[in-house]
Amino acid sequence: MNKRTINMVHELMKRDGKGTVSELADQFQVSQRTIRNDIKVINELLESNGFQEMELKRGGNIICGKDFEHILSLVSEDDFYIYKLSKAERKKIASAMLINSSGYLTISAIADSLFVSRATIINDLDGIKAYIKKGNLEVISHPNKGLRIEGQESDKRQFLMKIAMTKDGKNAQDIVSRQISIQAGNRIVIQKIITEQEHVHKSYLTDGSFQRILLYLGIMVNRNMQGEYMEVRKKSHNHRHLMAQDIIRYVAQYCDIQTTEDEAEYLSELLARSRYMKQKSQERNAVKIQMITRRFIYSISEELEINLNTDYDFFENLSNHLESVFSINPVDYAPNPVIDEVLENNPHVLAAVNEKIPIIRQYVGREITDIEIGYIAVHICAAIERKKNKEIAFHVILVCHAGIGTSRLLLEKLKKHFNFQIVDIISSHEAKELEQGAADFIISTVTLKDCKLDHVVVSPLLNDEDYIRVGNKIDALRNSRNLPSRIEEKEISAKGLMDKISPIVWQMAPEQAPGMLKMIRRVVRDYMNQPIEEESEIISPYLHHLLPASHIELEVECSDWKEAIRKSAQKLLDLGYIEQRYIDAMIQNVEENGPYIVLLPGFAMPHEGPDMGTIRVGMNMIRLKESICFGSEEFDPVEFVCCLSAVDQKTHLKAFFNLVNIMQKPEFKEELRQAKTEQDVAWIIEKYEYNIIN
Repeated sequence: MNKRTINMVHELMKRDGKGTVSELADQFQVSQRTIRNDIKVINELLESNGFQEMELKRGGNIICGKDFEHILSLVSEDDFYIYKLSKAERKKIASAMLINSSGYLTISAIADSLFVSRATIINDLDGIKAYIKKGNLEVISHPNKGLRIEGQESDKRQFLMKIAMTKDGKNAQDIVSRQISIQAGNRIVIQKIITEQEHVHKSYLTDGSFQRILLYLGIMVNRNMQGEYMEVRKKSHNHRHLMAQDIIRYVAQYCDIQTTEDEAEYLSELLARSRYMKQKSQERNAVKIQMITRRFIYSISEELEINLNTDYDFFENLSNHLESVFSINPVDYAPNPVIDEVLENNPHVLAAVNEKIPIIRQYVGREITDIEIGYIAVHICAAIERKKNKEIAFHVILVCHAGIGTSRLLLEKLKKHFNFQIVDIISSHEAKELEQGAADFIISTVTLKDCKLDHVVVSPLLNDEDYIRVGNKIDALRNSRNLPSRIEEKEISAKGLMDKISPIVWQMAPEQAPGMLKMIRRVVRDYMNQPIEEESEIISPYLHHLLPASHIELEVECSDWKEAIRKSAQKLLDLGYIEQRYIDAMIQNVEENGPYIVLLPGFAMPHEGPDMGTIRVGMNMIRLKESICFGSEEFDPVEFVCCLSAVDQKTHLKAFFNLVNIMQKPEFKEELRQAKTEQDVAWIIEKYEYNIIN
């Protein structure tokens, strides 16, 4: 966009989104054809960010959409014509524009983008060429076409990364980043893919290396979308090659790009040069974060008077997000208008987060930024949307561009949290043939043109922003139509079948369960030709598997919280689940970090990380004869202490999640208090857990 089109946006805002082509042509002293071309440019920006396009009616009348005002967030802050660039800043921005272009770029185009004269860019040109030459690249001039960059693709990407990571003034850096940034949705998808593959390959990048790989993959996606691919690379076969292949495969699938083996080869070189943390120290911190997440969810539920404690996806997604909050340096999130809109529409959620954020802040060791708080609020908004949208079976058509496997995975994620009846799964080119009444609306992974039905665009990974988009669409439909109540037909799915089989296998053969379930999952998946969620093959036991009668003790006498931790862990030590040093580490953990292990009124869960002496996943719970204070002003005194032995970040999660949920029920606690034997407690636990999983 140039200065005129930006001024047009402001002018249309003054006119309440209405005007005519002729009026704007007269005001800006250009032809009506120029104004029509400017409208196309503005509409492209609106469409690319998911906003309603401007309509051009008969007689040149312009009608802007209801969300037209959101375009201001894309053009009004730090624009070139407001912020005066220095010569050094112009050099970097012009270089980024040239390198990021897939063809020739004219001097006039660069000048227009920077809101300076053509003569200014001509004067800057020698400096630009010299700057680019430092990156083993050359500026080629063509008298009729303009300028282009010649050199290897790897050098171009490295140069773009160098420009993006240069820490200049904030305004200039924001402008440079804007030239090479990717869409916020893709950035979130790529971030999740890297995190997932870190766990799969047991290789955890340091924060700096993580951000560098995230930046590189964003640049790669942009370049691939322009048809620019990595040059042929010599096969190195380094130890990061498999991890690179997996990351590239999923990025290609979920960001809808074509890619090559040379892309994976180059990424493996970057990964091999990256720095990594020890796996177990990462997992040690993760268990702590999971505990703090549960405390936060419990408190935020009380603050909002909405029970969000039973949403496992919310718990897992939020605890994963908080891993970045616990890093030394905050993540540099890209501007995201969807986040801003969600927060603007849900000020009560943002206020609740600010009220309860001290629960997290006291363990982080730095101030939590506004954008980090904003993302926490968005996770909560998504959980609220999932909770309220199950009462009516909407008829939905699913449009997916990435194949039937992705369609089925997306379908299962949707049906897990919304009461949808999927009436069809089609490709995007078929959508234009649909007639009104074919479904209530469409959920699509791509923007649909010329489609007669309402549709909402989501990511194939279905992140929290997507849940909010779907929830907003449901609200709009519910308010605008008198939709009948429907009962959805039950559908047999691979995941649903595994959910029923898994508890039986754990009950009948707990020692052989992991191996048996791995084989059963593969047979069910192949027979039904459906993906099963959580394909990481990490098998999580239920709570009653980890807390049988043999792992429960009643009327235990303790003099203080340290003795309570020791006695809750003694059975695990005797049975070979943990080493002695694990008990000492748990006590030291509380001394250093405070009583965050007291998760609910009267309930504590001492733990440490896998590198501190764990051998097998397990739990042991004691009921104290006399309650003891752990130093938690909010939840003391403690009457139940459950020691957790965690061997990784995942295996214990299901049992931990279920235990915290049933511990919130006053009637459950009362039954525990009245139980006479360990067998009674084990039966009570199994009864309550069965009620929350069925």
